[in-house]
Amino acid sequence: MTENVIDKVYIDGEFVTPHGAELFDLFNPATGEAIGQVRLADGVDADAAVAAAKRALPAWSSTTTAERIDALARLRDAVAARRDELLEAVIVEYGAPVRNAWMADSPLGAFGDMIKTLEGFEFTRRIGTATVEMAPVGVAALISPWNSDAFFIADKLATALAAGCTVVIKPSEMSATQTSVMTRAIHEAGLPAGVINIVTGLGEVVGTALTRHPDVAKISFTGSTPVGRTILREAADTFKRVTLELGGKSPSIILDDADLDAAVVGAFASGFVNSGQACVAGTRILVPESRLEEVLEVVRKKIADFPAGDPRDEATAIGPMVSQKQWERVQSYIRRAIEEGARLVAGGPGRPEALPDGYFVRPTVFAGVTNDMTIAREEIFGPVLSILTYRDEDDAVQIANDTDYGLHAYIFSADPDRARRLASRLQAGRVSINGGYESLSPFGGFKHSGIGREYGPYGLEGFLEPRSIMS
Repeated sequence: MTENVIDKVYIDGEFVTPHGAELFDLFNPATGEAIGQVRLADGVDADAAVAAAKRALPAWSSTTTAERIDALARLRDAVAARRDELLEAVIVEYGAPVRNAWMADSPLGAFGDMIKTLEGFEFTRRIGTATVEMAPVGVAALISPWNSDAFFIADKLATALAAGCTVVIKPSEMSATQTSVMTRAIHEAGLPAGVINIVTGLGEVVGTALTRHPDVAKISFTGSTPVGRTILREAADTFKRVTLELGGKSPSIILDDADLDAAVVGAFASGFVNSGQACVAGTRILVPESRLEEVLEVVRKKIADFPAGDPRDEATAIGPMVSQKQWERVQSYIRRAIEEGARLVAGGPGRPEALPDGYFVRPTVFAGVTNDMTIAREEIFGPVLSILTYRDEDDAVQIANDTDYGLHAYIFSADPDRARRLASRLQAGRVSINGGYESLSPFGGFKHSGIGREYGPYGLEGFLEPRSIMS
């Protein structure tokens, strides 16, 4: 991919030069080399995008379910036509291993899942003698993160459009190349002007403008807990509806009846997912005291199956961190863990020996971790896992729930019924048993992991307001 300048935003159905003039450098995290720049939108651009969405709202909110399904299908097909281009952008700009092709395919699934949701969704319901209409909340601002740019754009966009909302999308400036591919596909889908607007800019500039804008009725944000806290405060003045999908410190609980080889591989898969740059990463591995040494033996054997390396190498499981700043953040946590007395089982500080360039982190596992250590309490957002021990199931539940977060949890057991009973005691928005997954189930967190839910019918209802009509 040659160096380029992305110098357009998408407002009212047109590619326009932003009012903002600041340029932001883009890098290939696997090499550290510059690959281009993006011209950032500012508050003036945000205002123009909101105005366009507001003008388009009356007509779009009046569309039928069939018309919305048709629009989502056109969006899905347009993105599918650019799938290879999107995958290349994901590899070059984000450093995702080529085996993470799901990052280019997941937007298609997001559109498809919302089509399926719409097909069975009732916008008009009867409650006693009342008719309840589920009405679109209005103009929605969708603020997406850098760690899975195309998916978050597609998922939030599909849900808002399905509800009858018009949107302003503010993607991360760090994902501008991926956003550019998605924007061109969205334009090619041919939806009415103003229904979708995309303004790439800094959170403290464009994000703040959207959060405070009186004509924005809904904020859907995925990102860090501190930023989510700020958005919640700023949205309060105008009583915006808010969905926040924030950080996590997810436990992976290996029960004493589990097949340890399979459980450790499953725990690594959840912990190292997306190179560890995932809010759902199972970074705390809880194991029975009685089987700790067995687990450590398997860990030392299986860690070789999760190598960091060239994103274009099919064998690579863990790519680079997204930026130098993120690399330094992860390194600081590794050093802090050693200082606090955690025992290094695999990995450690610095880059892997064969990878002197780029923002690579050695896949790292610590044992001897207690729940009061920094690495057990704070979200690292890198390939750094902690092994903690528990005495019995009650102790496991206490340790798992002893966190500010509650986004996801994982359980590995030979007894699904036992695992389900344990799952019901965990303070987590989603619990995966032995790798189970359902894309239409609600996604979101307890406690500091967020407010509201995304995906499927629960996500759709987050963009709707019930209106009761009684006669």
